[in-house]
Amino acid sequence: MIEIKNLNFGYSKKKLLFKDLSMQLKAGHIYGLLGKNGAGKSSLLKNMAGLVYAFSGKIDVIGYNPAKRQPALLKEICFIPEEFYLPSVKIDSYVKANAAFYSNFDHNYFGDLLAEFDIPVDQKLVNMSYGQKKKLIIAFGLATKAQLIIMDEPTNGLDIPSKAQFRKIMAAALTDDRCIIISTHQVRDLDNLIDTVIMLDESCVALKASVEEITKKLCFKRIKELDDTVIYAEPSLSGYHALMPNYHDEDSKLDMELLFNAVLAEKIKIKAAFN
Repeated sequence: MIEIKNLNFGYSKKKLLFKDLSMQLKAGHIYGLLGKNGAGKSSLLKNMAGLVYAFSGKIDVIGYNPAKRQPALLKEICFIPEEFYLPSVKIDSYVKANAAFYSNFDHNYFGDLLAEFDIPVDQKLVNMSYGQKKKLIIAFGLATKAQLIIMDEPTNGLDIPSKAQFRKIMAAALTDDRCIIISTHQVRDLDNLIDTVIMLDESCVALKASVEEITKKLCFKRIKELDDTVIYAEPSLSGYHALMPNYHDEDSKLDMELLFNAVLAEKIKIKAAFN
């Protein structure tokens, strides 16, 4: 679906966000793109969508170079940005103006998503709350039936019930021929949703692994005392939330936030656990 080779990108040649960044993303997966503020998450997504251009390297998306902005590719990409503008029109007018760019747009599915998100269909877009607007563009993006869905901080502005709805809808939206990439700094919002973690740090990919691989290599558990096997730990009321090598093939649930902090603090130890 997506192949990136030796990507060098920055908003100034003197300071690159990515240096020789390479990765492959396949259809049939929901990827969680994580990283600190300024790590380049949004910039990487924009490179994939052809909204910004690299100094060097190669990006191939569904067989196309996204920088060329070819219509055959654009109709298969839906990019949902963190910041967006919606005109002062009703939903049906918005759909009429934009759905034509996507040859596979599913109007019935869009209506189902509006109902699921409890979005008022007769209200003007500018009069909606920020959370309602966010749910609207998510619903529109999924209804495009594009092969590549790119979401930058989609849960910002959503309340707790809406976040639960979002996870349910996104899990149902994945198909074998679709790739979904979700970038967020609210890592707990991706719990039980993504199947692969990508973490950016210091101009490169600090971690790229499936949830299955992570929980096979690492064990997330509560312990009372620290010992030399612990890779990273955070204090809790009853001891510590700890991350350690999974020497004994224990079953544990991925703690996304603990993993995120561990990768930032203990890159060498994390890499050693995977190697």
